[in-house]
Amino acid sequence: MTITLTLDLPDVLGYEAGDVKMYLASRLYAEEKLTAGQAAQIAGISKREFIRTVGKYGVSVFGQTTIEEVLSDMDNASRLNR
Repeated sequence: MTITLTLDLPDVLGYEAGDVKMYLASRLYAEEKLTAGQAAQIAGISKREFIRTVGKYGVSVFGQTTIEEVLSDMDNASRLNR
């Protein structure tokens, strides 16, 4: 099921349609409602471009990862490379 949404925003806001779609997609991605691929599709861009751009909207592709998790992952990766 899909929903089609039409918004009439005042020009004075200065938003382009792509900005609004990217904002919505980034929020839904941040809330873990969408995968990066699904969010990219909503934004009308490639998954690669979404991942490169989403940080501009205050969203990390690393989610809520803690520093401890990052350090643990790095430690595990270094053990695999030995």
